[in-house]
Amino acid sequence: MRQLVLVHGISQEHKDSVVLKAEWLDALQEGLAKSNLKLPIPEHDVRFPYYGDALYDLVEGQTADEAAQVVVRGEGIDDFEKRFALDVIQEIQLKEGITDTQIAEVVSDDVVEKGPQNWGWVRGILKAVDRFVPHGSGAGIALATHCVYVYLNNSAVRDTIEKGVVAAVTPGVETVVVGHSLGSVVSYNLLRREGQLRGWKVSLLVTVGSPLAVHAIRKALKSFAPTRCPECVSKWFNAMDSRDVVALYPLDAKSFPLNPENPAIENKTDVRNRTSNRHGIAGYLDDQEVAKRIYDALIASSTVGG
Repeated sequence: MRQLVLVHGISQEHKDSVVLKAEWLDALQEGLAKSNLKLPIPEHDVRFPYYGDALYDLVEGQTADEAAQVVVRGEGIDDFEKRFALDVIQEIQLKEGITDTQIAEVVSDDVVEKGPQNWGWVRGILKAVDRFVPHGSGAGIALATHCVYVYLNNSAVRDTIEKGVVAAVTPGVETVVVGHSLGSVVSYNLLRREGQLRGWKVSLLVTVGSPLAVHAIRKALKSFAPTRCPECVSKWFNAMDSRDVVALYPLDAKSFPLNPENPAIENKTDVRNRTSNRHGIAGYLDDQEVAKRIYDALIASSTVGG
């Protein structure tokens, strides 16, 4: 028996988990078909822990667009989150080559201080993303950053999200875990902290569209445990589209260094994600190599380390 566990990201509130699972599997089947393959396990062995409504409650019942605009305006955000958001957003600015001159074009003349004390400058970076970065969304970045921050810093939210993932993984059963966006942060953090203790056997961890290598996120995760490959994981495969502004960097030795004794994460950086923001899950799962890696792990007979 083998299992596949799919861990989603943000903006999934008020959606039918059965429909969402079907959408993920349709995209995966499309990717498998490019290699003349089909899903090698029955669908009842595919688990889709859904926490979209928990995130919806986190943003107080607002739609994703409404919540994003609240974050962009800086409402209800304390100084710690503002510092975290600034670090993430400035890193995106640097990676995407957005200049201070470009930011100045989209902010008022009185916005001069470059820091969390002047949230107008942060809004300026997000507006510059909208104007100058193809496929970029300032509001999307703001909401994703907010959700990651709250997951990392609010134990009640974290426990609610992780509870479903814990229930989805069967101890002792070889499992492939696929985490997308925030789901990659959740999967990594949970597997690293508790995977071995719970007797999980993850033959392959697949992360797609992952922000794990963003410095502020990596730094925050260190407060839970050292940066390392989860001991219950045999192999880790990470895929990204270089145009995806959420997945800034590959999870390589430079951007996401692991303990020396850990196996290296294998990175695929040439995905051509077909979704409008180059970040959607469908554009990752229908990639031929991503789908084939999942297939190979599901049919493999190798023993999971740990």
